Amino acid sequence: MVKTLRRKVKKIFREFLLYHNNSLEYRAKVLTLVIGANGEMSECKEELLLQAACNIYKNDEERCEILVETVQEYFRKIITNNGLDFEHLVFQVEKETRDVKRFAQKIDIDALMKFQVCEMNEDDKIYQLRVIDFLADLKKRYA
Repeated sequence: MVKTLRRKVKKIFREFLLYHNNSLEYRAKVLTLVIGANGEMSECKEELLLQAACNIYKNDEERCEILVETVQEYFRKIITNNGLDFEHLVFQVEKETRDVKRFAQKIDIDALMKFQVCEMNEDDKIYQLRVIDFLADLKKRYA
């Protein structure tokens, strides 16, 4: 109970309370781009998201959970058209990568490619692969 409450407070005030909040937000945006490429969050994607988050933050379960919740929050904003759409998120990731060069190192192409195993139609897989290629290009350009 206390752990859940503490995580919710950190989520609400993550900008002030979370160490390296900008890094976590950037990672969440990158993951959201790949997950949201086809506009749906399947159970397979949720499992892979949790695995990716736990691989990023190996020793910090709470930070792992906050990353997953942040990705889900961005995804909901895109789906409900609540102040964020997919193209705007692409521009945000590109701008942040250009402005903060060290963020390019946080793009893990191998982890993003794992989302290709989830069941999608062929067009969605190709679109998701193009998003991953775009992120790989950003990493190459700014790293």
